[in-house]
Amino acid sequence: MAVKGIFRGLMRQGSAPQGDSASVAAPYAAPHEASVDPGLRLSLLESFEQTGLGWFWSTDSEGRLSYISQTVLEDAASFLGRPFVTVVETDGSAEVGQSARSLGFQLSARSRIADVVVRFAVRRDDPRWWSLSGQPRHTPEGVFEGYTGFARDVTREYTRQREDERAAEFDSLTGLYNRHRMTRRLDSVLSAYRASGRCCSLLMLDLDRFKHVNDTMGHPAGDELLRQVAERLRKVVGDRGDIGRLGGDEFQVILPDVEDRGKLGELTSRLIQMISQPYAIEGKRAVIGTSVGIAVAPHDGEDRDALVASADLALYAAKNGGRGQFRFFSAELKDEAQERTILTGDLREALGRGELELHYQPVVRIADNYVVGFEALMRWNHPERGAIAPSVFIPIAEESNLIVPLGDWALKQACSDAANWPDNVRLSVNVSAVQFGVAGFVNSVASALATSGIDPERLELELTETVFMRDSEAVDETFGSLKGLGVRLALDDFGTGYSSLSYLRSAPFDKLKIDRSFVETCAAKDNNSAKIISAVIGLADALGMETTVEGVEAFDQLEVVKKRGAKLVQGHLFARAMPLAEVETRLASGDLKLEPNGPKRHRPERRSVFRRVTVIHEDHRYEAVMRDLSRTGARIDGLLGVPVGTSLVVDLGGGQLVVSMVVRSEEAVIGVEFEQPLTSDGAGGLCTRHRVPPSTLAAAAAAAEPKGKPRFIQVAVPGSRDRA
Repeated sequence: MAVKGIFRGLMRQGSAPQGDSASVAAPYAAPHEASVDPGLRLSLLESFEQTGLGWFWSTDSEGRLSYISQTVLEDAASFLGRPFVTVVETDGSAEVGQSARSLGFQLSARSRIADVVVRFAVRRDDPRWWSLSGQPRHTPEGVFEGYTGFARDVTREYTRQREDERAAEFDSLTGLYNRHRMTRRLDSVLSAYRASGRCCSLLMLDLDRFKHVNDTMGHPAGDELLRQVAERLRKVVGDRGDIGRLGGDEFQVILPDVEDRGKLGELTSRLIQMISQPYAIEGKRAVIGTSVGIAVAPHDGEDRDALVASADLALYAAKNGGRGQFRFFSAELKDEAQERTILTGDLREALGRGELELHYQPVVRIADNYVVGFEALMRWNHPERGAIAPSVFIPIAEESNLIVPLGDWALKQACSDAANWPDNVRLSVNVSAVQFGVAGFVNSVASALATSGIDPERLELELTETVFMRDSEAVDETFGSLKGLGVRLALDDFGTGYSSLSYLRSAPFDKLKIDRSFVETCAAKDNNSAKIISAVIGLADALGMETTVEGVEAFDQLEVVKKRGAKLVQGHLFARAMPLAEVETRLASGDLKLEPNGPKRHRPERRSVFRRVTVIHEDHRYEAVMRDLSRTGARIDGLLGVPVGTSLVVDLGGGQLVVSMVVRSEEAVIGVEFEQPLTSDGAGGLCTRHRVPPSTLAAAAAAAEPKGKPRFIQVAVPGSRDRA
């Protein structure tokens, strides 16, 4: 169909193509159409077609292209006969300037098409955008013949509109969605999913040590760092969710239809690992980390405000748990946040009250089981709460900056204690990155040595890779000053950080400490931990460094690390950390040989717990106590007469229902095996991968009506009332 046919088709419909060009509108809107020369009209249309400002098109009744202006599309004839929707396409990356319904749908509806913005799908290198309009054609008998239409160039205004839309929806620095867009997106997803009970996960991320980069390298470097973080987030998340920057160093990830906490944990671990790798910025290296809080709708909140509050609380717990980790939201976190505030206040006064003390864990030489040194470990005896674990109060101290006075006290106290030990027994003291970065740290070390009088060669300062987060020149200067004092330096938790090998090229370490996470699984089959231990020991030997293997708790682990070349070990197999009085008693008696004593095989999965649970069998519920928990099973006390092979559901709370099978039964103690293994909760504990929604639990509870007598006898467990 030529322009002449287009012209006739439009005239037959009695309507002009949509557009704002006077040169096109005039022929179609003439007040006395019968008096206008058709040849003149055709000439005007052809002249306009030659300008390239617009083009004409038509289709047959099947939607196949029957005409398109050759002036706007090279080889136009080669596209005739193809479905029109394969020749042009709407803008799938934006929602501006186009119909909510697809062009294909409008064509199939045989209704008028007005101002649909398209581009050529067959010419992706063509940057132009066109406003497409058209009218259906019918025979006098009313039979549909196809479409006749027109398109005008709207590239300039549409591009500007897209840029305006992008500015309103996207973060200008990183190109990620901004807070406004993420808020709308989360509201939309939760609203759409609520009726069907579908899940949506929300990740809240906060960069660790970002302020230090801004302060030391400048804001332009901080901006570049944020851009690189955004790119790494895109690589890990991909098309599984929406990523936004809320402002500053806060990011958010929305993951629709993702509820499996095992998969969430794996994804988040990859995010943490990726973001924690070094960044090259302006010829320098910057290293940061991230903490992540995770909440899942509808379990942790059904609307945006509730879900965001839950994710924020989980993020707070992750940061306070030591940073560089993730936490799932749980109801206990609300109490945990309040408890943390109270403990922070108590810790400020603990040192002055004499509540803190040092315990010492022996470092043992494998060859003869003799103690060659002790590691000083801080303990807190709270007057009301009793012993508080270091894993609880050390992160509090670091977050509140109390770690500096506490660390200074520990260094001086440990040196004072070690002054009375034999000269061949070394002392190890942990130094936090915050303490290491204080301007007067080297002077504190020198003062502790001078006051105690111990030989500097006996003092070993244990550092983690986080000390390298500071300016490299300042770190090197501190290292040089410490070595000038004559103390030894050990790199703790080796292999668990960011870029360990690069640190060994210049940092003057005397020892590498192999992290317990490798030891925990070193005796397991098909695990690379033993090979990693061997490689680290070989590396240390090549560099003239010693190694200490931490966390040896069983004979099978000891055998593995011994075969791999370990010479020094720490762990419960030889001794736990002991009070100073016990250390002095051993030293006074000359009893420095420790015989290993512990289990033959290590069971890394099992955790000792004491927790009330509900056990469901058929339509009856029983209260019991869970004492041991692993990924694959648990020991439960309090049910009598449960045969092996019985199927039970263990309710761990919060919608965590675990289908289980009884594999051991002895009096009121049963052992159950889980149908689906548990997964990490990000805080050293275990949780189910999936949860039952609150609405389902409520409906089940309302409908539950026990039938018949219970088959098992519920008995009291000694101590459960006081300890649960």
